[in-house]
Amino acid sequence: MRKLIGCASVGALAILLTGCVGPNGPLVGAMGGLYSNVSGPVLATSNSEASKVGEASSTGLICIAMGDSSIKAACANGGITKISHVDYHVTSILNLYVKTTVTVYGE
Repeated sequence: MRKLIGCASVGALAILLTGCVGPNGPLVGAMGGLYSNVSGPVLATSNSEASKVGEASSTGLICIAMGDSSIKAACANGGITKISHVDYHVTSILNLYVKTTVTVYGE
């Protein structure tokens, strides 16, 4: 019985320390175990005009994630029809709180 409780405790601790709302997809980049605040590029096109900016965000908090941080949502929020380039920003605290913001520049 002690071994079962010990193994269950180690498993629960491992799940707690890794979190469950960490960044997914191509935006993983460099992530710290305790705190991360990173930005980077997603893509660039040959369109050099960037008179408009649109942002879209998603947030995760302790196994619950919501929001739409897609490029499509960011374009709609900024009224963008031709994309110049796309950047992302991820803030993470212990992988228990994660906010991802995608910023689209274009016209």
